[in-house]
Order: sequence, then C-alpha cells, then structure tokens
Amino acid sequence: MENIWFDGWDNILRIICVIPLAYVTMIILLRVSGKRTLSKMNAFDFVVTIALGSILANVAVNQNIPIADGVIAFLIFIGFQYVFTWLSVRIKFFKALITSKPSLIFYKGNFIHRAMKKERIAVEEIYSATRQKGFSSLNGIDMIIFETTGEIAIIEKVTNRENTTFEDVEMSSQVNRI
Repeated sequence: MENIWFDGWDNILRIICVIPLAYVTMIILLRVSGKRTLSKMNAFDFVVTIALGSILANVAVNQNIPIADGVIAFLIFIGFQYVFTWLSVRIKFFKALITSKPSLIFYKGNFIHRAMKKERIAVEEIYSATRQKGFSSLNGIDMIIFETTGEIAIIEKVTNRENTTFEDVEMSSQVNRI
C-alpha cells in the first residue's frame, strides 16, 4: 500500500515513452489492415476492438509487458480480423458463422413481435429510432430492419420492388400472413 500514489519516476517515464510508440504502432497497423477494421461493428469486430484497447492499456501500464509483445499481440488480432473478414466475403458458411443477418421487425404497419422478441427490441426503441430519423408517424414506413451492426434502418414506402436493398433480410413467417 505504500506506493499507492507514486511509485517512482521510472514508471512514469516508461508510460510516457510506451504510450506514443504503442499508439502510433496501432494506428499504422489499423491503416494497413483497411477500413473494415474500423467500420461499423458486428459482434466479431466489436470483440477485436475491445481486445486491441485492452492490449494497448496493458502495454502502457504493465511493466512486465515489453512493447514488442504488444506489437505482436496487435498484429495477431488485426491479422485474425483481416483473415476472418476476407474469408467471410468469399465463403458463405464462414460469413454466417461470424455475422448475423438483418431482421425485419416492422412490416407495412405491423410490428413483428416474434422477431422483436428474438432481437430483444422494444416497441419504444422503434418509436425512438423513427423519431430520430424525422418520422412523426409509422404510416409512411414500409419496413423497419434491425441491422447486423445494431442500428435500426427505416425503409419508406417502396414503390418499385425491383433491385431492392433488403434481399438479405431475415423475413419472419409472420410477414406472409400480413
């Protein structure tokens, strides 16, 4: 308990040197790995981001972790993220393994409660999302989709059904009854 406030200048000097080096290294690796590493996140991307932050924090304050170990850990996590996303673009099974499908939660005036329950979305959250997008009523909305990133997408009344953007949306069997 004697070193609770100050443990010496060596620790502070190490932190002053390590953080800029680790930070710059992480930025360079993220830029090299591409935009996907920093894109809107699905669950897999979120885990990688949290892990990178944890590694950076540990390298910064833990004297027993050399910078080289932190750089190797950055490389491995960013490498996994790159390989997994590369595979998911090329292999459908792999994509299904690491990402979910968007879910239809509102269709032509009706909430799809089974899908909402599965995704753990309350009606109030849908109301809030529609207000944030500038809608005062659900009447002008054809569909509301819960995206893989956790965002709620709102589709206004669809007039042309050709080449729509919701081909990959998981449609509930309830939609057929509506």
